[in-house]
Amino acid sequence: MLIDLSEILSLEGKTQVVEAPVSMDSFQSKLGTFPIVEKKPVSIRITNSGKKVLKLEADGAVTVAIPCDKCLKDVPTTFTIHLEEELDMKASKEDRIKDLDEINYVTGCSLDVEQLVHNEILIHWPLRVLCKENCRGICPVCGMNLNEGSCDCDQSVPDPRMAVISDIFSKFKEV
Repeated sequence: MLIDLSEILSLEGKTQVVEAPVSMDSFQSKLGTFPIVEKKPVSIRITNSGKKVLKLEADGAVTVAIPCDKCLKDVPTTFTIHLEEELDMKASKEDRIKDLDEINYVTGCSLDVEQLVHNEILIHWPLRVLCKENCRGICPVCGMNLNEGSCDCDQSVPDPRMAVISDIFSKFKEV
């Protein structure tokens, strides 16, 4: 959803409140595509502080299904969107780059809510996701989820880097 900022820029001290629905059904990044399982509308409050400076406040929540790092079961992960930002609308794109201001959800006089939500999810993406603290993962031989039960696979598979050493020991094995 795009919010037109031209009207609020014309009147100093004006405040605009918008309940913007999140229309994205999945989150895409270099890590892959993840489905969004729950989303709450983003409440956006924009205030013209004067001199083409806007104060932006945004609150909302999005729940993304991320696979567990050990067993690959989807884990619903909630991202709370809480943003308080001042936007200098007189700054050019070059000035923003020079000041290391990476606001890419404002283009001209439009605020892109989907890009704002995408940025907040990307910034708060967890380093590791586990379905539970003591997740046992999957069997490296058959792929069974070890949280649901155990398998009959031979778990004594040696580390392949140690194969040469195990060959030496098997040749000189005493009878």
